[in-house]
Amino acid sequence: MSPALTTVDVVVIGAGQAGLSSAHFLERGGLAPDRGFVVLDAGTAPGGAWSHRWRTLRMADVNGVHDLPGFPLGEVDPQARAADVVPAYFAAYEERLGRPVRRPVAVTAVRRAGGRLLVDSAAGTFAARAVLNATGTWTRPFWPRYPGQDAFRGRQLHTADYDGPEEFTGQHVVVVGGGISAVQLLGELSQVAATTWVTRREPEFREDDFGEEQRRAAVALVEQRVAAGLPPGSVVSVTGLPLTPAVAALREAGVLKRHPMFARLVPDGVQWADGSTQPADAVLWSTGFRPALDHLRPLGLREPGGGIRVEGSLVVREPRLHLVGYGPSASTIGASRAARQAVREVLAGR
Repeated sequence: MSPALTTVDVVVIGAGQAGLSSAHFLERGGLAPDRGFVVLDAGTAPGGAWSHRWRTLRMADVNGVHDLPGFPLGEVDPQARAADVVPAYFAAYEERLGRPVRRPVAVTAVRRAGGRLLVDSAAGTFAARAVLNATGTWTRPFWPRYPGQDAFRGRQLHTADYDGPEEFTGQHVVVVGGGISAVQLLGELSQVAATTWVTRREPEFREDDFGEEQRRAAVALVEQRVAAGLPPGSVVSVTGLPLTPAVAALREAGVLKRHPMFARLVPDGVQWADGSTQPADAVLWSTGFRPALDHLRPLGLREPGGGIRVEGSLVVREPRLHLVGYGPSASTIGASRAARQAVREVLAGR
């Protein structure tokens, strides 16, 4: 028996910051949950990627959580676990919206059928006039390939697999990556283990305040990339690393002594091009994530530059599709703003 076909006006894929913001604005625009729009989320509970952050990440350490529209997060304990606080906040928001999210419902494909987009999922197929994709990046950790990776006898893990420093006590850990997460994990690991920090490029620490003008310039650079059909690129490549008091203390303590990228892994560690080696028990690939967009492959959206050409959040090759929380709207504040604009455009097209 074939899966059921349900016709709705709008399908939202993903229930993180961008997806919940989209649901809010759709409801404010007059669409009712289930009849006018549905929100499909692959997670088993509210929280999006925040549910999977390492347990030692505290609210004091996160790079900002912007309020969901119409429902402030309020004051929180800076020492509370981010993986507890944010999912609870998202759950309360879903309750406030009338619990519009269907889960766990994984979306397997989005394809064209006449004047509608068909969204194939574990809950059947939805025929939608428009789709707001808000799937984020957490499910697509990026693992670079280097010679000798299969020969290394120690442990290799990604930021997505990391849960805390205790299991590395007394070991030597090579941390690969130049982003904020890499710096945070270096700080934790250095309390219990020896560490070596490796990056492809020399890190740029930002000592000045990152004001409104700088933020606009950073967003503009990412907008230029996605408008040209290029992958968005990493946030830190645009903004640099903020030199907070905690980061400054790590640098002063010598934890943030950067080494250039090694040439290969060897059975007991890593090796540079000059033949020098560093014995290691583990390699932590803090190398970022890629947008989780595999379900959009049937639409053929990729440009020659490797990305999806987007204007605002609208996909140029498929104007019935918006990517919310992608590229310039990947931040928590950007996701909410993009959701508002995307919904405005979707409702105007009815």
